[in-house]
Amino acid sequence: MNLFDIFGKLEKVDPELGERVSFNRRKMFGQLTSLAVSAVPVAAATLLTKSYAGPKDAITDVLNYALTLEYLENKFYATALASTVIPAADKAVFTQIGKHEQQHVAFLKGALAANAAAEPTFDFTAKGTFKDVFTNYQTFLALSQAFEDTGVRAYKGQATALMADDALLTYALQIHAVEARHASVVRRLRGQKGWITNNDGGGTPAAIYSGEDNVMQGTVDITMLELMAGTKISKNAATEAFDEPLSMEQVLPVAKLFIV
Repeated sequence: MNLFDIFGKLEKVDPELGERVSFNRRKMFGQLTSLAVSAVPVAAATLLTKSYAGPKDAITDVLNYALTLEYLENKFYATALASTVIPAADKAVFTQIGKHEQQHVAFLKGALAANAAAEPTFDFTAKGTFKDVFTNYQTFLALSQAFEDTGVRAYKGQATALMADDALLTYALQIHAVEARHASVVRRLRGQKGWITNNDGGGTPAAIYSGEDNVMQGTVDITMLELMAGTKISKNAATEAFDEPLSMEQVLPVAKLFIV
């Protein structure tokens, strides 16, 4: 199964999924703090087996979607760390980020066991568009920001699909928060703010920031609110204060750039 199959099947997640397994999975996640990190994938795989005596397609597709995104980031940082592109002053930052991605992959592969999707072949040059990604630090940083910001918005975009299962939603939000921290530190290393202003991607693929210039939250135009008498909120401030989700249809063209 590849990333594009997973995107399509995620739309068909069984709404009764959470009712069948939420108790067992809540119990497992409640016990994780007492487990060694190396035991977590084994525990998750055991949980998946016990919770799904019948067809596992829905949960498998959700976890494989997350796994494929983590494969991409894990391979990207592993390749960079094995090269000389990252200067010594910043190597510790990306070493730690790389460890986070390794743990995400290990957890998801352990949970999926034999059902884990194979790792795709990646082309981080995007067919030559970013041909110096592992020799030019600024290009590497731009793609790092692109992947992290995509991850943040992609996980957010699936929140409503996971609401039927509180344990799975919790896990997705935990990853989402870490991706946001990664994105912020990378943006700072690029000399940018830690948050997104309008839809400025700073030289990264434009599709990643589609919709980030939105100023409407609910039915309220944030720029029409007043900070104090006679002082309106600027568009920059309004867009910075709210991060927008990306749908699977929006993520797919971005992913296609880097998957062979």
